[in-house]
Amino acid sequence: MTSLPFIRKFQSSRPNLLGLSYFIPAILAVAGVLIGVVRADIEKREQFHVAQQVKAAEQLAKVAASLETNIHGNVNLIYGLVAAVAANPNMTQPQFSALSERILGVPSQLRNLAGAQDLVVNLVYPDEANRSTIGLDYRANEAQRDAVNKAIERRTLIITGPVNLVQGGTGLIARYPVFTLSSGRFWGIISAVIDLNRLYTDSNVNTQRQTLDIAIAERPIPGEKDIFLGDLKVFSDDPVKSRIELGYDTWYLAARPKGGWEALPSDIISFRLTALLITISIVAPLIWAGILMKQRHRNIITLQQREEQLETLSQRLEMALESSSVGVWEYEPSTNTLIWDRRMRDLYGVPPEKAVCDYSDWRKALHPDDLEIAEADFARSVREEVSYLTEFRIVTPEGHIRHVRAHGATYRTTSGVKRVVGANWDVTHDVTLNTELRNAQAKAERQNDELRSARRTLEHQSLHDALTGLPNRRFLDQFMTSEEAAPSDHRLAFIHIDLDRFKEVNDTLGHAAGDAVLRAATARLLKLIGHDEFASRIGGDEFVVVTGGKEPLERAQHLAQAIVKALAKPIDIDDHHCRIGCSAGIACQSSPDENLAQLLINADIALYEAKKHGRNRVEIFSEKLRSAAILTKRLSDEFLTALEHDEIIPYFQPQFDANSLAIVGVEALARWDHPTRGVLSPDKFLGIAETLHRAGDIDTVILEKALFEKAQWQAAGLDIPHLSVNISAQRLKD
Repeated sequence: MTSLPFIRKFQSSRPNLLGLSYFIPAILAVAGVLIGVVRADIEKREQFHVAQQVKAAEQLAKVAASLETNIHGNVNLIYGLVAAVAANPNMTQPQFSALSERILGVPSQLRNLAGAQDLVVNLVYPDEANRSTIGLDYRANEAQRDAVNKAIERRTLIITGPVNLVQGGTGLIARYPVFTLSSGRFWGIISAVIDLNRLYTDSNVNTQRQTLDIAIAERPIPGEKDIFLGDLKVFSDDPVKSRIELGYDTWYLAARPKGGWEALPSDIISFRLTALLITISIVAPLIWAGILMKQRHRNIITLQQREEQLETLSQRLEMALESSSVGVWEYEPSTNTLIWDRRMRDLYGVPPEKAVCDYSDWRKALHPDDLEIAEADFARSVREEVSYLTEFRIVTPEGHIRHVRAHGATYRTTSGVKRVVGANWDVTHDVTLNTELRNAQAKAERQNDELRSARRTLEHQSLHDALTGLPNRRFLDQFMTSEEAAPSDHRLAFIHIDLDRFKEVNDTLGHAAGDAVLRAATARLLKLIGHDEFASRIGGDEFVVVTGGKEPLERAQHLAQAIVKALAKPIDIDDHHCRIGCSAGIACQSSPDENLAQLLINADIALYEAKKHGRNRVEIFSEKLRSAAILTKRLSDEFLTALEHDEIIPYFQPQFDANSLAIVGVEALARWDHPTRGVLSPDKFLGIAETLHRAGDIDTVILEKALFEKAQWQAAGLDIPHLSVNISAQRLKD
């Protein structure tokens, strides 16, 4: 008996080769049938292909025979003309034309005839179409000389071609040497042109009723240049072949059905279905028998495994109950008997000497706050015979409170007695842990709320100016990025505002007064802009107002004028009336997809123009302003380069005594020796130098160069009493 579990384990651990063995007959049958079916399928396709080739070969043979028949029919007509010329070697053109007309009157593919006495063409027909060939010397014509010599050498008819005809199209040329009957002397050559297109048509080579793709070549294994009819691919697609001997040349014919060879016969589907049905009828019973045998074997193994699993589960359950301190109980309502195992007694603190427990023992242990609900749940489960799942608190004899989870089920014995079996386990630790987790979660949620509030505050502060509360430059940048996907009929306008005389307020009244001025200016701006517009502070005393619409220019002009007017009014700061004013530049989108960063630059250009023309005014951006700004930028760059390359030079203007006209001094004047525009006067660059704060550098350069020149004059004996140099206002302020 002790060896039985070992034998079962050994059987279950082996590879399941026994199950596969049930299907060996079916597998062998399937393999044999499949091999037979595949071989039959291959043979059927091969037979079908051979049948196609036989049929194509018969058709190609008919075409080749028709070509040979038509070519030889044309040749026979030429023999009559050759005999006539041999009998009458002095034949004239009218005689040749009359005889040729009768020959061409017979149905054939002949196109024209020619006679070449002493190898020089002197007779032609039709004479009008071929008059240009009269006088052609075969001996001097490389294209025809070899074929003519071969015909003379063999004293027989030579057919060459196909060739491209001078008269147009392609044809075969038949040449026959003529020897006079009276003396046997060589007279010349009779040539006839066979129209190749008519020959193909009359021989059913390429007509609509022809079911083959036919190719003709000059070599049995042709190249691209050897094909003169059809496609080279025909020769490589397992074609049927034939050939025609023309005497001097040989034609190699290849053909395949139009559209290529059919891969499968028309009845292949029915053939394969029949083979499949035969295979199924043989294999299906064998497979079914194998399945039944395997199922029987599997059921036996499953029964053995369940017995082993039941034994294992019983041991595991006992071990799990022991290690988890889960107590098992059973209650019989009819006798009010309650059976507790050892772990239940430990859980409820029942003394060891109490051998039998009843319902009252459980009821006395319940916590007073949970007593009513716990009893009601248990009574309902017993009464309705439903699952019992609840949680309650108990008080041990030592006064400890424990949280107990109970799970039970009602069943009836074979005699009909109702019983309830279940389990209790202590979940005090879990309840305590869950309570702590809920408290921690609530605390974390409060902290998250505080973090979200702080983040919103930080985001607002990062996008708004702390002094005025207006959106800042970062907000404006984000707005310009998001507005790139605005509707196609919506355009924006930027109003760039710069406060005038704001620096004087800071310098005279202090920064606190300047901050108050900024807040007052902000309040006036906010009163003027609409709900769908906004103002942002992008610098110390610079603001940008954004408006929009289908045609925003009119609104932007009106708003800018109102802002200039509002900020021109005095602002009271600590009993001081501060007048600041402002200048504004307007730029509107010409199209909805215009870049907003460039639009802001345009508004800045317009603002610069407004400040240049006296401030406290509004300017609208235009392409003319852009061009002027670009020109100023280019001149500024060129001016800085001029300082680096020493292009600023002095021009000396003499000063005369009005009475004696003697030179009493010179005045050094600044000039720019521009590399492309020549010498420029100060009015062309002095304003740029002042804007760049480099006017003092001009003073330095002119003074140094003027002193150097004065030293040179003195060394040369030229005495200049006085030297004057102009000093810029920036230099005087320094």
